[in-house]
Amino acid sequence: MMVTMDPRRRIPRTDAVLDDPRVVEAARGVGRTTVKTIVAAAQQRARSGEITPDEVVTVTVSALATRGLRPVINATGVLVHTNLGRAPLSRAAADAVLAACGATDVEFDLATGERARRGRTALAALAAAVPGAQDVHVVNNNAAALVLAATALAAGREIIISRGEMVEIGDGFRLPDLLQSTGARLREVGTTNRTTMSDYAEAIGADTGFILKVHPSNFRVEGFTAAASVTELAALPAPVVVDIGSGLFAPEPLLPDEPDAATALRAGGALVTASGDKLLGGPQAGIILGRGDLVTLLRRHPLARALRVDKLTLAALEATVRDDAPPVPRALRADVESLRSRAERIAGRIAARLAPAGAEVVDSAAAVGGGGAPGHELPSVALALPESLAVPLRQGRPAVVGRVVRGRLLLDLRSVDPGQDDALAAAVLACM
Repeated sequence: MMVTMDPRRRIPRTDAVLDDPRVVEAARGVGRTTVKTIVAAAQQRARSGEITPDEVVTVTVSALATRGLRPVINATGVLVHTNLGRAPLSRAAADAVLAACGATDVEFDLATGERARRGRTALAALAAAVPGAQDVHVVNNNAAALVLAATALAAGREIIISRGEMVEIGDGFRLPDLLQSTGARLREVGTTNRTTMSDYAEAIGADTGFILKVHPSNFRVEGFTAAASVTELAALPAPVVVDIGSGLFAPEPLLPDEPDAATALRAGGALVTASGDKLLGGPQAGIILGRGDLVTLLRRHPLARALRVDKLTLAALEATVRDDAPPVPRALRADVESLRSRAERIAGRIAARLAPAGAEVVDSAAAVGGGGAPGHELPSVALALPESLAVPLRQGRPAVVGRVVRGRLLLDLRSVDPGQDDALAAAVLACM
C-alpha cells in the first residue's frame, strides 16, 4: 500500500528560513522578532494550504520588502515629487541628520552650561541666507506656518484674501478650511481673475488681523487678470503675510515667475512663509521670516510648541542652507548637454541587452513639481525603454519610477542624481 506524505511536513523550519540568504538580505535593518513573526505567518499560510511549502521563503521575502520606506530612483522628470518624498537631501544634510541622532546641543549652551534658544545655529543660517528678515522661526511645514500666523495674529478677527488665491493645496486640503480652523474669519475680496488694490483697501477695518498674499503655486490664471503686488499691499494699514510656497530665498533666473523671500520682504511683506522641502531642497519644514516683533509673537504663542520641529529637521535644514548645491537646485540648473552625455553612457551599457527594442536617448520635458513653477517646462533628456519594463522597475531594489508616454517608458535624467546613474543602469539590466 502506497503511503502519501502530508505536504505540511515539507514546511521549512523557522531556523532554516531565517538562515536563507534571500531572507537574510531582505531582513537587513529589521528586528529578529519582527522577522520571526513574518516567517510564522508564512508557515501558517502553508499549513492552511493557501501557499505551498516551497513558497514560504518567497512569501517571507515579499512581506519583508513591503515593510518600511523603500529607496526609489526618481526618473519621472519631476524634481520635487510629492509622492516620492519631495526634495532628496544632500549628502551634507544626511550626514548632519546622522550626527544629530544622539544627544546634541539643540537647546543647550555648552559654554555656559545653560539652556539656549532651540536650533539657534539653524536659525542663524536662515537669517544669514535672508538678510532682509529681522527674525526667523521654523515649524513642521508651510501649512503649519500659516496656521500659526492666523492663530497668533487673527484668531477671532479677519484675514483679507483674494478670491483668486483661495487655493487647494493637495489631497483635498483647502486653504480657506485651514485658516478658518484657527478661529479666524476670511474676508474674501475681488474675483477669481481680478483683484485690485482698492478691493483690499475697502475691506480693511477694525477687525482686520492681516492681509494674506498667496502664491497660487499649483495653477495659473491667464487672460483678463489683475492682482495687487506686495509693494502696493504694504502701503495699507495692516500687516501683509506673504506665502511664497516653494521656498526660494532669492530670485532664480530659470524661474522668473516664482516668488522669493528676499524680494517679498524688500517689497514690504511683514512675514514670509515658505516650504523647506521644495526648491530650497531640504527637509519638510515651514520657514517663517520677517519682522522681529511678529516672529517673536508667533514663536511665543502656545501653539508654536505643538508645531515645532525636532533636532533631525533642524540639523538637515541648517546643512541644506549652508550647502552650495543641494540636489534640487543642482538638478534645476543642470546643463542639457550633460544630461545627454549621461543618458548616452547609460544607454550604451544597456542597449545590447534590450535588442531589438533598444534603449533610445530622446529629448524630454521635466518640471519643478511640488506646487512650484506651474506650467514651466525644463528641457531635459530621457532614456526611452519598452513600456513593459515599467512595472518590474518599480518593484525592483532599488525601485525606479519613470513615466509612460505613448507606449514607451521614459527615464528622465534631470531628476536622477548623477551618483545614481550606475544604480539606474544596473536596475534596468536586472529586469532583463
